[in-house]
Amino acid sequence: MKVSTQEKAPAFPFADGIFPAGCPSRIVLDHVTSKWGVLILVALSEGPQRWSELRRRAEGISEKMLAQTLKTLEADGFVRRDAQPIIPPRVDYSLTGSGQELAALLLPLVSWIAGHADSIVGRSGKAAGAGG
Repeated sequence: MKVSTQEKAPAFPFADGIFPAGCPSRIVLDHVTSKWGVLILVALSEGPQRWSELRRRAEGISEKMLAQTLKTLEADGFVRRDAQPIIPPRVDYSLTGSGQELAALLLPLVSWIAGHADSIVGRSGKAAGAGG
């Protein structure tokens, strides 16, 4: 009897590119999929916004986390910071082309989560209550 030792093709074609610890894609995944990163990208997908608008949209974000998240997403090339040389100063944030492309991919995920969150949280709440 002959046993096949044929390697199974990965279900995800880029699997070897995201799982190694030193892979740059893991850094980008961390930036993009952080709680605040996703919310800021989704908010900016609706168009340019000022700091105060973003702070109101992402309820619960501290000034420090908003500044850090915007700085990170700007450094990654997803967010554009446009400082107007006027008094009082005005800074608008918007998505770059890469940011728009990324947001278009995130929106279906966020929409799915929003549509299923109540039942998922309800289910996990029941499971936690049953065991404790």
